[in-house]
Amino acid sequence: MFRRITLLFTLFLFMLLAGPVLAGPVLAQDGPEHTDPYWQVSYWNNTSLSGTAVLQRQESNLDYDWGSGSPQPGTVNSDQFSARWTRYIDLTPGTYRFTATSDDGIRVWLDNQLIIDNWNDHAVQTRTADRFVGSGHHLVTVEYYENGGQAVARLSWATTVTNWRGEYFNNTTLSGTPVLVRDDAQINFNWGNGSPAPGTVGADNFSVRWTRTLNLAAGNYTFSTTTDDGVRLWVNGHLLIDVWQVQAARTFSGQLYLPGGNVEVRMEYFENAGLALAQLSYTSGGGTPPPPGSAVVVDDTSAGFVTGGPAASWRIANVGYNGRLLWTKNNDYVRPNYNWARWYPGLAAGRYEVFVYIPSQYATTTAARYWVSHRDGYTLRVISQLAYSDQWVSLGTYWFRGSSADYVSLADVTYEPYLSRQIAFDAVKWEPR
Repeated sequence: MFRRITLLFTLFLFMLLAGPVLAGPVLAQDGPEHTDPYWQVSYWNNTSLSGTAVLQRQESNLDYDWGSGSPQPGTVNSDQFSARWTRYIDLTPGTYRFTATSDDGIRVWLDNQLIIDNWNDHAVQTRTADRFVGSGHHLVTVEYYENGGQAVARLSWATTVTNWRGEYFNNTTLSGTPVLVRDDAQINFNWGNGSPAPGTVGADNFSVRWTRTLNLAAGNYTFSTTTDDGVRLWVNGHLLIDVWQVQAARTFSGQLYLPGGNVEVRMEYFENAGLALAQLSYTSGGGTPPPPGSAVVVDDTSAGFVTGGPAASWRIANVGYNGRLLWTKNNDYVRPNYNWARWYPGLAAGRYEVFVYIPSQYATTTAARYWVSHRDGYTLRVISQLAYSDQWVSLGTYWFRGSSADYVSLADVTYEPYLSRQIAFDAVKWEPR
């Protein structure tokens, strides 16, 4: 009896001295150390970070585009896998912008607070979060899953700037670590045959990514780029200009309605050889959303219509709403480089019924999978385009936020036999209710 009491007392004393046991995520290896310059990462062959990890290792950067491949062939799946990275980062006091890019889901915690939550299937998307941090070490945790198709996972952070944050790379693909990061007051450069930063950035074969948050009043805006060579421009999540090719100086413009408030703008540029020019401007055309009682229609020629996937797979037909539509053939499952489209309406907040226009031609699928993004989440409606002919078909009535998160999306994945059906991408309409 005496020995039992002594043993219990010893166990109690040990627990008292050891302190409380804190629950938390299981980390790769033994978890990150305050002085560790590497990410500790675990990989699972499922999309839920569950069970026993199939791979644990250290990684110097969280900047991956695996395409349709695997993080570790032979060990980690090419699809249906997940990962968790953890690391302490040492920061000076200030406001930092954390930027996460992924295909598919990603979540980011800073000091155990969730700051980015984009945990759903999607093509490549970027989300940002601005946070003020004090000096010292801060724990960053990133969780990611890949469902099918392309696999991308990236995280970066930097102090926010009041002008454009320019990241300069000595390659034409914005890959790796930038050789120069600086604050650019404007994107209005004509370097000629010279370099943006002699001795640091090459005069040819370089690329730049500029990012900035603009606070703009509600209205219609025109954004224009003039570049030699390639350019891509995102405004409020919309890929507004996409001319990623070698070319002499050319100007491109895109228009869209902005609901007012903070707007994320990102411009990417590359210079191949010869003259180098990169300029961006925008103007407000005024205007307001359509008044209550008026329908909002986004056609395949509207600024709010965005497409993705191989350009060679898209076809144009002079039929349908306003005499034009896009179409493609179906995929039987989520293959790499599938085609997709989104319709962004630029709504005022409120309740709307959503309609899609089904044309009489180039619409033979019986399982077009329309996703409606609305205030209360996402709703999937599967429509047989073959059952309709030149008519509007309702997808239901929903509450919308009046932001860039309102949209309808459609992909060429129908789960019907491969390339056996045609899918029409025509107009979408929102009618106030």
